[in-house]
Amino acid sequence: MKFGIIKERKIPVDRRVVFTPEELVRLKTEHSEAQIKVESSDIRVFSDEQYSNLGLEIATDMTDCDVLFGVKEIPVDALIPNKNYFFFSHTIKMQPYNKKLLQAVLEKNIELYDHETIVDANNKRLIGFGRYAGIVGAYNAFRGFGIKFELFNIPKAETLHGKDELVAKLKRQILPNIKIVVTGHGKVGMGIKEILDGMKIKEVSSANFLNKIYSEPVYTQIDVLDYNKRIDGQVLNNLDFYKNPQEYVSDFERYTKVSDIYIAGHFHSNGAPHILSREMLKAADCKIQVVADVSCDVDGPIACTIKASTIADPFFGYLPNEHKEVSYSHPGSIMVMSVDNLPCELPKDASEGFGEMFMKHVIPAFFNGDKDGILQRAKMTENGKLTERFKYLQDYVDGK
Repeated sequence: MKFGIIKERKIPVDRRVVFTPEELVRLKTEHSEAQIKVESSDIRVFSDEQYSNLGLEIATDMTDCDVLFGVKEIPVDALIPNKNYFFFSHTIKMQPYNKKLLQAVLEKNIELYDHETIVDANNKRLIGFGRYAGIVGAYNAFRGFGIKFELFNIPKAETLHGKDELVAKLKRQILPNIKIVVTGHGKVGMGIKEILDGMKIKEVSSANFLNKIYSEPVYTQIDVLDYNKRIDGQVLNNLDFYKNPQEYVSDFERYTKVSDIYIAGHFHSNGAPHILSREMLKAADCKIQVVADVSCDVDGPIACTIKASTIADPFFGYLPNEHKEVSYSHPGSIMVMSVDNLPCELPKDASEGFGEMFMKHVIPAFFNGDKDGILQRAKMTENGKLTERFKYLQDYVDGK
């Protein structure tokens, strides 16, 4: 079997890669029957020379590869027919801007495995860049706070060399006794927590966060039943929320009254109530000054996320009373950070972490007959059709 590491072609440029040079050497060592080819790239965080110096083949023609690994969406005209592809297609939520991509995948008889669809038997995602999105998103939250209140101006994450340097920069800053609320306990949420803990910010319980006054910065990391409540007043469990999200409404407003910074790292499923509404943001007692929406669902559960911002221009102002974008220097605005490709700011760290997960959870499936069903569950298309698990996308593909 021949594996190919393809060049990233999406604009804006993404310097990440599925496998570092060292991880590919490990792949060859553990699976001697595997052949590997790396498409030449002048943008990748690891140079062609770093791969070739370890004995890996660099090429411009990838048509003889069986399986092709990429990170972001591939332009339709760059797709090679009749191949197996792994990349983030951003189609599983029926994103309108990628409909033509999925249509082309089917027309070209490509077997597509979206990185987001690689899950275990309990549908838990096994790989992703979520941790690094959380790390950079938390850094940006404090960077934005410093800029908004003219307290400090730290450099962009993309100019630094990894998580440790981000933490070192943040630890040097003096913060007032602010309160930070974090939603999410998955990879994104735990990436956020890594930064907060690295800064030595005190973690407190939800109850204490809501009711106590502190003389130092504090944060609380809340779960779904902290910021949602059943309409009928019953208090059940997380499983009930996941099964019956329509029976719940947001209970986040109590946090808006005491929080200075909100860092959103939750997963928001279809049917779940919106978390931070326009009404909450317009309320006279809303205290939030900075929202770092790491999850970045535009026009979704966080009302002030009215657009995705960019690494080049990460911050914008949101004017609650008019529900519109303004300059973040506007005195009545909330500063919003909603960059949707945060891990790109730490391409080396993110690539190293992603490759380790891919080697652990996915590569063995190619050599053990897919005994755990990893590839079967992840496969979105086969023989020019959607697989059974992804039949729900048929109307999307048909343009209905």
